[in-house]
Amino acid sequence: MKQGKEVENPESRFFAVLMAAAKLPGVRIHREAYLRSALARHCSEEEIRRAIEETPAAAGITVDLLDKVANESIRYETVKVSALSAAAGIPGILALPATVPADTAQYVGHMLRIAQKLAYLYSWPELFSDEGGDVDDATKGMLTLFFGVMFGTQSANAAVGKVAGMLAEQVAKELPKKALTHGVVYPMVKKVAKYLGVKMTTQSFAKGVSKAIPVIGAVVSGGLTLSTYLPMAKRLKKHLAGLPLADPSRQASEGDVVDGEVVEEHETFAPADAELHGADTTAVKLEQPRD
Repeated sequence: MKQGKEVENPESRFFAVLMAAAKLPGVRIHREAYLRSALARHCSEEEIRRAIEETPAAAGITVDLLDKVANESIRYETVKVSALSAAAGIPGILALPATVPADTAQYVGHMLRIAQKLAYLYSWPELFSDEGGDVDDATKGMLTLFFGVMFGTQSANAAVGKVAGMLAEQVAKELPKKALTHGVVYPMVKKVAKYLGVKMTTQSFAKGVSKAIPVIGAVVSGGLTLSTYLPMAKRLKKHLAGLPLADPSRQASEGDVVDGEVVEEHETFAPADAELHGADTTAVKLEQPRD
């Protein structure tokens, strides 16, 4: 019974999908390799070196240039995920039990890929410690909040802004683990995970239905992926680009760098159920989860 309840829990369902996708080959992006490749055609070797050793903002790379590079990465990932989704729709209804879980996993995997790429461009620290290791709770919480921003939830925007503020003020080289696992941000992580668990079930069903008709299903599935993935990636890009963490003019001096974290336990956020107000108008309208 306990296992059944866990499966039915939207929060647990979302975390299970997230962790499964994080283990897929090629999903984890190595920060140094990505920054070197993405910035190679736009920045000097010294700028790239400092962006890797510190952050792109500390290297003086402008948000306008980072936006250009981010758009290139978004286009690349969107083409990949749409093509894979279309291919998964070709077999038709007889293959649904196999293709729907695989399609969901690769879709979430590409969400993880673009979330990492955008985070590294806009001066966030390395999210995964290694290619095959377990995902720690702080990283799981941060990725959940990034997904929440992609889905248009206002409480996720506030929480990501809070974490970015901690990183910017202290020039910290790692995520604030205390805040993300049992501190001020943690309640928002749980609420957003519950919301995403509900939304992903709804979207998976819609995509599964679209695959029921061979060939036509492939076109519909690929188009549905394109119409959802692209605006979500753009929404995350817009939010991260607008945070002080990404602004070269607001970076602290190198002498202020610390490895610790600051957690202000008494700060609060707007209730997590007050979602979706002010979401990007290019995105598909999302439903509000019910408790």
